[in-house]
Amino acid sequence: MATHYDERFAVHPDDYPRYDTARLRELFLVSGLFTPGNVKLTYTHYERMIVGGVLPVSEAVPLEPIDLLKATSFLERRELGAINIGGPGAVEVDGVAHELDSKEALYVGMGAKRVVFSSKDPNNPAKYYLNSTPAHRAFPTKKVGQKDADVLELGSLETSNARTIRKLLVNTVIDTCQLQMGMTELKPGSVWNTMPAHTHSRRMEAYFYFEVPQGQAVCHFMGPKEETRHIWVANEEAVVSPPWSMHCGAGTCNYTFIWGMGGENLDYGDMDGITPDQMR
Repeated sequence: MATHYDERFAVHPDDYPRYDTARLRELFLVSGLFTPGNVKLTYTHYERMIVGGVLPVSEAVPLEPIDLLKATSFLERRELGAINIGGPGAVEVDGVAHELDSKEALYVGMGAKRVVFSSKDPNNPAKYYLNSTPAHRAFPTKKVGQKDADVLELGSLETSNARTIRKLLVNTVIDTCQLQMGMTELKPGSVWNTMPAHTHSRRMEAYFYFEVPQGQAVCHFMGPKEETRHIWVANEEAVVSPPWSMHCGAGTCNYTFIWGMGGENLDYGDMDGITPDQMR
């Protein structure tokens, strides 16, 4: 068992237009999130959000503090959201086990000392996608299942963006400091997510794409509306989206993604819309 991490510094929007494909992927794409028995983390300088993944197989895997945190425990000054995208598992928080089935979420508040991830069946292991942001106060640890989510049905088949949005770790469901997480599922025949696109200067966002079939991919669009770029994303990869960047995507088939946000506000609807004809 090991914890691996890297650090991503913030990018100024005036520098971004000069980046080629390799540089865009180096700065914004997060891959290799799930390796058996390990924790993989990316510490970003966008709201200090950490994006990560844990894949416990035959043994439980603890969440250890990394050197960058200068802390005695990972959640000494942070909050955490974990969403299971694999088989059934459990997350133990200070000795209390919280069972998570696929597409269920757990919020862990600031101050929790020990967090341990496990799978019920090593042949069908749990996979925990993680987002963590700094916190200013402690809120209770709480599980949020799909039935507990705040659900939105948006888009249409006519515009290829019929989708179900489940707001899981948001302030209409639980108390958090700044972290918000949810899941969007594209319906068969639909491929566009977050269309019309938008920006939100008071929040950054990370997109994690999964249930992308073998041989298929999602094209994630980013940048100011006048200077867009794209990153092709494979199954179980994430993209970090700066607050100055619009974000939307289109797949070669339908897929699911998890969105996570951190920033100064918890208003889900605080966004500046961009219509397709405004993008360049």
